[in-house]
Amino acid sequence: MVVHTDKVSLSSDLLSRRKQNEKIGFVPTMGALHRGHLSLVKNALKENDCVVVSIYVNPTQFDNKEDLKKYPRILQKDIQLLQELSGDILLYVPNNEDIYGEKVTSAHFEYDGLEHQMEGAHRKGHFDGVGTILSIFFDIIKPHSAYFGEKDFQQLQIVRKLVQLQKYPVEIVGCPIVRENNGLAMSSRNKRLSEKEFEEAAFIYKTLQKVKRKFPTTSIKKINEFVKEQFLHNSYLKLEYFEIANEQTLVPAKHKMKTNKYRAFIAVHCGKVRLIDNVPLN
Repeated sequence: MVVHTDKVSLSSDLLSRRKQNEKIGFVPTMGALHRGHLSLVKNALKENDCVVVSIYVNPTQFDNKEDLKKYPRILQKDIQLLQELSGDILLYVPNNEDIYGEKVTSAHFEYDGLEHQMEGAHRKGHFDGVGTILSIFFDIIKPHSAYFGEKDFQQLQIVRKLVQLQKYPVEIVGCPIVRENNGLAMSSRNKRLSEKEFEEAAFIYKTLQKVKRKFPTTSIKKINEFVKEQFLHNSYLKLEYFEIANEQTLVPAKHKMKTNKYRAFIAVHCGKVRLIDNVPLN
């Protein structure tokens, strides 16, 4: 595994590979790697000659400065995990200056309304930051394909829209959610949970499973009421939002239509840690 800390050396490495017609995959991460990240890298390695993995905690996609400050940073452990994988990996670990220059700021993006739902409504400027960093990465790396987990399903749809609108020649590949043994969706933020909080957070996925079972025979209104009721009686978890939305438009649904695909989305606070999850419903 080769480690690059600046875009000049990375670009030079990738240029020589392109001259040899190598297919380049890309997995963007913010580090604190877990099995979910590694599954993305493994998928990318299967489908490409080499894979660029970025580790960069992007400040412009955090609406909460405290969350940015506390985001886990364990680079040496991340490097060890990646070294255990077999395949041609290029690790890109830039600093803010290499990415943004003298001023860390985000551009503004419009994603045909996808950015106004759920995470966009609750995290001001978040998807501007996502669009900014990915545009920079795509310009530097010029990957043939890029891999994203479905845990951040709204982000996945927004990245697809970004590529469409900006006309980037990159295939966006969505990969299934990887879960802990208790069902909790794997996330770097899970490392901040206490042992008890980690156990209690399993309730999130259990609730989503109940929603999936109810969906064929229960109205969306009643399901929404059911979920709110479930969290009213949980002293460890505070519900931020729950929505059943159209997978393509991400617009929350009030009534079911047979021609649409729906997904349940949830955001929950467990202590000081914010967790998100989703499941397909039909």
